[in-house]
Amino acid sequence: MRKRVQVIEEQANQPDFWNRGENAQKLMQELGKQKHKLDSYGRIEALLQEWELLLQLSGEEAKNEREADELLAEAEQCFRQAEEILEKEELTLLFSGPYDENSAILAIHPGAGGLEAQDWAEMLLRMYTRWSEEKGYTVELLDYLPGEEAGVKSATILVQGEKAYGYLQAERGVHRLIRISPFDTGGRRHTSFASVDVLPEVEEGVDVAIDPEELRIDTFRSQGAGGQHVNTTDSAVRITHLPTGLVVQCQNERSQHSNKERAMRILLAKLADQAIQQQRETVTALRGEQKEIAWGSQIRTYVFHPYSLVKDHRTGEETGNVEAVINGDIDPFLEAYLHYSQQQETPGS
Repeated sequence: MRKRVQVIEEQANQPDFWNRGENAQKLMQELGKQKHKLDSYGRIEALLQEWELLLQLSGEEAKNEREADELLAEAEQCFRQAEEILEKEELTLLFSGPYDENSAILAIHPGAGGLEAQDWAEMLLRMYTRWSEEKGYTVELLDYLPGEEAGVKSATILVQGEKAYGYLQAERGVHRLIRISPFDTGGRRHTSFASVDVLPEVEEGVDVAIDPEELRIDTFRSQGAGGQHVNTTDSAVRITHLPTGLVVQCQNERSQHSNKERAMRILLAKLADQAIQQQRETVTALRGEQKEIAWGSQIRTYVFHPYSLVKDHRTGEETGNVEAVINGDIDPFLEAYLHYSQQQETPGS
């Protein structure tokens, strides 16, 4: 690792380094990651050395039992700090997919149920937005179609930041909500569903190549919010990728050009995701396993009534603090899925 850092630093000192464009940027990103790992390992090493010294002092040089207990407490704190850093570094090893380091495009669609499901979809949008902001990611609204009374009919966001896709791919599937409906005057319990799709953001020509001749681009009048201009011009864009039949559309922006640009970003992501799924199916076939890739199945249930519980049906991860989860505290579920996914992909697991 130190040798790799040295090699990159030597290249960066070359006069023509920044003339290499995108390759130079990627090397600098790699340099930052390698230096971060070295810093982490250095901190772990220093903490363990201090831990060892404190243990030695508590047993040999402590003047009394109280001082020995204090030294042991300090030693335990050092060990826990080292353990926390190590756990974070171990977690990064689970990001092994081709796009796990990329930003993510996340789309939410309510299931059957009208207003109830649309409100649930908006709650999920808020949950992911809060989680993203807490992580330091940037959230960009790519497409948004509000419900007539409340909630959303569909929403697509771009979560920009390192490993956003690696984390959020855990959220792909159907999410179920059980609660006393705020829209039901009878105070009855309702079950609502919403689907979440997560795609990696990719670059055209780098990750995915598209022939313009293979696209059909249609324009139509937007049905979304945005004022008079949006609703009286053909600003919305629908793009069909003819070889695969994939269809994407965007109508959130007033400009047809902006909607086309955003729709293309979503199409690129869908094509990259399709390649990922095909690769997984090939690997599964080679391993001779009849393992279902059930992205569309129900993955998690959120219960507000008659008790409080959020449970992931794949990993078994659960918590009774449903309010915290809805407010964006989903890291335990994301990390549990990373471990679960690795186990599923390991032969003999």
